[in-house]
Amino acid sequence: MRNEEKSEISGPEHGGETAGRRFLLAAVNAKFIHSNPAIYSLKAYAGQELEDYVELAEYTINQPMQDILRDIYVRKPDVVGFSCYIWNRRLIGELVTELPKLLPETDIWLGGPEAACSGIELLDRYPYLTGIMTGEGEATFRELLKYYIEKWEKKQKRGRPDPENDEIQKIREKTKACREDEGLQAISGLCLRSGNTSPRPLLELTDLPFLYEDMAPFENKIIYYESGRGCPYRCSYCLSSLDKSVRLRDIAVVKRELQAFLDQGVRQVKFTDRTFNCSHDHAMEIWKYILEHDNGVTNFHFEISADLLREEEIRLLSLARPGLIQLEIGVQSTNPETLKAVRRFTDLDRLEENVAALGRGGNVHRHLDLIAGLPYEDYESFRNSFDRVYRMKPEQLQLGFLKVLKGSEMYDRAGEFGICFLEEPPYEVLYTNWLGFQDVIRLKGVEEMVEAYYNSGQFTCTLPFLEEIFSGAFAMYEALADFYKEKGYDVNHPARVRRYEILLEFAEKYDAGRLPVCRELLTCDLYLRENLKSRPKFSRELAPFQNSIRWFYGQEEKERRYLPQYKDCDRRQLGRLTHLEPFSVDVWKRLAECLALYENAFQEKPAEEVRYVLFDYSQRDPVKGHAAVRLLPTNLFSKG
Repeated sequence: MRNEEKSEISGPEHGGETAGRRFLLAAVNAKFIHSNPAIYSLKAYAGQELEDYVELAEYTINQPMQDILRDIYVRKPDVVGFSCYIWNRRLIGELVTELPKLLPETDIWLGGPEAACSGIELLDRYPYLTGIMTGEGEATFRELLKYYIEKWEKKQKRGRPDPENDEIQKIREKTKACREDEGLQAISGLCLRSGNTSPRPLLELTDLPFLYEDMAPFENKIIYYESGRGCPYRCSYCLSSLDKSVRLRDIAVVKRELQAFLDQGVRQVKFTDRTFNCSHDHAMEIWKYILEHDNGVTNFHFEISADLLREEEIRLLSLARPGLIQLEIGVQSTNPETLKAVRRFTDLDRLEENVAALGRGGNVHRHLDLIAGLPYEDYESFRNSFDRVYRMKPEQLQLGFLKVLKGSEMYDRAGEFGICFLEEPPYEVLYTNWLGFQDVIRLKGVEEMVEAYYNSGQFTCTLPFLEEIFSGAFAMYEALADFYKEKGYDVNHPARVRRYEILLEFAEKYDAGRLPVCRELLTCDLYLRENLKSRPKFSRELAPFQNSIRWFYGQEEKERRYLPQYKDCDRRQLGRLTHLEPFSVDVWKRLAECLALYENAFQEKPAEEVRYVLFDYSQRDPVKGHAAVRLLPTNLFSKG
């Protein structure tokens, strides 16, 4: 904050009635591990001389409304401000309705994207709302806070009214609302019942204070960080397209702040920049810094446009420690007509090439997004989009549904495209001119199967095997969703191990002849994720192989050839910390292809009926989460 902007207002610590005056900024997050950078940014920008008047509170949408209401009541703030998003709008609506009954003197403000685009509507719906903060809130909040502090100080100076001057006091009360309204109207960036005040100029991003000087409130939470605001693209479904300029934080400041995260061993930092790599130089500077100062722990998440990646950037990313960098890539659709209609101009061939190049190193987690319900995308078109993106083999594929956000171009053109959507958050599409509601229901089923089976990362070996039965990946998940519905599994939400058993049932229905192979692949998938205490029912009987297994661990106790990291463990401990599994000859090559265990031994079919795979849980793939796997030599067990 500039020196000339410093206020002479004294803080609450100076005593008197002012000591109890507080502006509560309340966040209602989607999950406990999330934090709300907005309220921390507002408080930080207010400055040290005003921060004692600001109190922060974070809740989640999973908490009962009455628990949140009770907590706010106990705090008894003079003013409360809620940060509104599509995931918490309904709950905040309940709080705004009930809070005035308990704290009738407390002013209530809303901010955030959900409030900014619906200001007049929200003021009409909730009569006790004082107003809405629109646009970037930092400077607006600081002025609003100063407005309240000055009001509180005037009230303190007035003291108690003289009984002989009751008539004067009544006149003051009658004109109070009018006088206060004039003070609020002087603050830019507000939506009031009297109308909107002047818009707030955009901030210089480097002037914003660092939110994480004190990391205590963010322990065990995802850290959100912005090195830029705005987006150069005009995707019609996105509110970021409303910010016409891209503003970047000074790179020297960014590096200093990233180092603070690295020094404290933060687990994950998610950049909130809408298209992080829209500036090549900015992205390269940050990626280089992260690679050069890697602490071996922190993971960084970026949202990028993959078709913009240059060879230099891909080359740099290929050098990153596995698990250091996570990229979210919005494909949305592969239908050219659809992309044109939503003003998303993507070179799909280039995108596909770059996603493949990023995947070749096996060190970068790639998260690809699709959106169902866009213009000109019918069921078959979406099937094609899904299959093309699926063939890119991302670590995660998110199948989302169009949300028609107020203030977006898509909201204004919804009638043109015949898009019917929910009137209340999350404003999700119900049907379009191209996609019926029955189609949406079917896609919801596919989405659930993709989440349970693909995005869980628990079926790496089995899914490619089952896909061979169908015309494409989409057809397999579609059939699996139908199978779940037929059996009633869609209602019960099966537990993790039960999902393996259901997939075996599914395989039996569609290709019973290959069931033995499917059993072994499922066994491999299970042991890839964890060292099971109880063996799954569908796995082969281990009794005929116990002598070989005992011999192997006995040899390891002596030689430490394959498990040198367990130097202080005896054979029994080695058997508990790792797992050795025999697989039939028909499964070996499939496992090698899925797990990238290519060896010359696969060129010729060995004579042994089984071959052993060693699972080591002390060393996991940082990107996929799998246990380290070693395919043991074919002649090893002949020695025993």
